[in-house]
Amino acid sequence: MSHDPTAPIYLSLILLARSSKALYHEDYRSIQLSSWESELQQSTQPVLSLQQTADYLAKAHSHVILVDNTSNQEVADAYPLFLKKNISVVTPNKKGFSGSYKLWNEIFTSASNGTGLGGFVFHESTVGAGLPVISTLKELVETGDEVHKIEGVFSGTMSFLFNSFMPVGGGGGTFSAEVKKAKELGYTEPDPRDDLNGLDVARKLTILARLAGLPIESPTSFPVQSLIPKELESAKSGDEFLEKLPQFDSQMETLKKEAAAEGKVVRFVGSIDVGKKDVKVGLEKFDTSHPIAALKGSDNIISFYTKRYGSNPLIIQGAGAGGDVTAMGVTGDLIKVLRLLH
Repeated sequence: MSHDPTAPIYLSLILLARSSKALYHEDYRSIQLSSWESELQQSTQPVLSLQQTADYLAKAHSHVILVDNTSNQEVADAYPLFLKKNISVVTPNKKGFSGSYKLWNEIFTSASNGTGLGGFVFHESTVGAGLPVISTLKELVETGDEVHKIEGVFSGTMSFLFNSFMPVGGGGGTFSAEVKKAKELGYTEPDPRDDLNGLDVARKLTILARLAGLPIESPTSFPVQSLIPKELESAKSGDEFLEKLPQFDSQMETLKKEAAAEGKVVRFVGSIDVGKKDVKVGLEKFDTSHPIAALKGSDNIISFYTKRYGSNPLIIQGAGAGGDVTAMGVTGDLIKVLRLLH
């Protein structure tokens, strides 16, 4: 008898864990969605190690999907362990897919949607939150297209920062003032240096380059331009950094004037040239008519230049950060796994 696609699928929440708290039942009964927050808060259960978590989940009575909403390296390192125990993994955590190439290989040689026989793994939200970036690239590759180049603005923070630092048509405040504004509006990490060092974009490019077939070793194995002045790398806090940043505004002002003289704007972009095996992250100038120049707010834009699409790239654009769109990407992956399991 074939499965009825309209029949409801019932999900049970059997384990909730933070770094310091855990909530689960030895008999695998479901955690109540209406009261999980207070139950987790009051829980005195020991926090399970990753090995214990994998062992507990592996003995559950049905298929298990682990949703990892952390950005933790240790959890990411354990993906092969979970997958080999037939536990599927859905996550926005970039660390597993942009860390060492060895871990990348271990994940996909363990997963059923890799070359293994374990659980399934999906990570759409590791690049562009809810935007269909990874699924699109995978489909291009799997249907035999040749991807020549991938280019775009991969950081909502950097997008917002440069759209307000150098808007098309002129204007914009000093760089330090725009960084301060972006932090006050909640667009940056608590310490803005975590955005300005370019590593977040480098992680996303590592993931896309690997999907396009390049064996990139790590996010630090190609040129990444940091926008943190050398003298401020050792500032003790984000606040001290912001306080001293205005002293270095002249460097960015010079760049802005040079671009304006050429009728261009400056943007912080990542690019992958697949043929040349060339990956880089940093500041580039764009004509004001270019789609990257016309980006608004904190939107992301990713352009795929391929054999099939010719000189007009396939462009994906929209909100690439934020709770709602990230949750959408994770939930979409969850639905993909449920379809595969039924």
